[in-house]
Amino acid sequence: MTTAVGSVFSAVLDPVNRHDPYPLFTSLRREPVSVTADGRYVVSTFDAVSALLPDPRLSSAGAVTDLVGLPPSFLMQDPPDHDRLRRLAYRPLGPHWVADLEPKLVALAGELAGDLRPSTVDIVDDFAYPLPIRVICALLGVPLADEPRFRVWIDRALTAVQPDRGALEELAEYMSELRAAPGLLRDLAADGGMSRAELVSTAMLLLIAGHETTVNLIANSALVLLRRPLWCDRLVAEPGLEIRFVEEVLRHDPPVQMLTWRTALDDIPVAGTTIPRGASVTLLLAAANRDPARFAHPDRFDPDRRPAPHLAFGAGIHYCFGAPLARLEAQVALRTLAPILAGARLLEDPPEYRLSAVLRGPRHLRVALDHRQP
Repeated sequence: MTTAVGSVFSAVLDPVNRHDPYPLFTSLRREPVSVTADGRYVVSTFDAVSALLPDPRLSSAGAVTDLVGLPPSFLMQDPPDHDRLRRLAYRPLGPHWVADLEPKLVALAGELAGDLRPSTVDIVDDFAYPLPIRVICALLGVPLADEPRFRVWIDRALTAVQPDRGALEELAEYMSELRAAPGLLRDLAADGGMSRAELVSTAMLLLIAGHETTVNLIANSALVLLRRPLWCDRLVAEPGLEIRFVEEVLRHDPPVQMLTWRTALDDIPVAGTTIPRGASVTLLLAAANRDPARFAHPDRFDPDRRPAPHLAFGAGIHYCFGAPLARLEAQVALRTLAPILAGARLLEDPPEYRLSAVLRGPRHLRVALDHRQP
């Protein structure tokens, strides 16, 4: 364990390295658990991260409570409040909520693809963003017409490791005044199991997490297709390949790169190091997902590799609430985009990336569809 890791971890956070942080993650994995100069413990290997994700001695509570004057969402809570709020948020959805959405997703993806004209288009702005944002707005009952307003607040809130206070406050005020159309938010309010403040906090989480990470997952997937057109041909020729393809994107270039808001509630021995009680802990999901001790040739993108669980959605009680929906949206997106991107040219490589070191994905993917496939 060494404080020298601080300079490497600082480089990970530096936007100049956003286009390819993976060599830095390789350096960090030389020690499963390292400590930075300010006392933050950085965990980077698959075994160490997977051991800590479900560990109840690692708390998620209290990270943003003071930012917006609201109770934290269940993402930032420990049991029993986490379990109560997550269960209440899930209850109105029903057991088949994702499968029931598939026909609508297919139709929406086809509509968006039909609007991609043979010219210069932005796959993020014209497809990867509108697909999940329309789905989550319809699911929650948030007016899509308000998207230009809340998109600005969400963009500001996600530009750094620490959330933007003002942006979150504006979003909280908007959600607290929202008169929801029929949807999940109205159902949650009618259920009565959450206080008004808890409902606003949950609504903010579901709106942001319900589209932001999926935008990046679709964009990261599209970038693979643009760089390796062979995969476009295979996706068209091999129905079902999109399932393995999405899992490999999640492993190889996950939209959530790290979890930064954990705190040790007790001394925690892991990988030969003891993380002391009270220490701040960062779990590097993206580094763990390319650990050569777990995955053969981990830097190689290979949907044909033998299936092995990755950590892109976390593990334990905080396993991603929306993982089934994100997977389905990305799979539908790939089936729709593959024949289009087979004839596309990527105009900027590497593309411009989002500033956040936590949520990784291209801000724009500008392509020329001059040779678009019919």
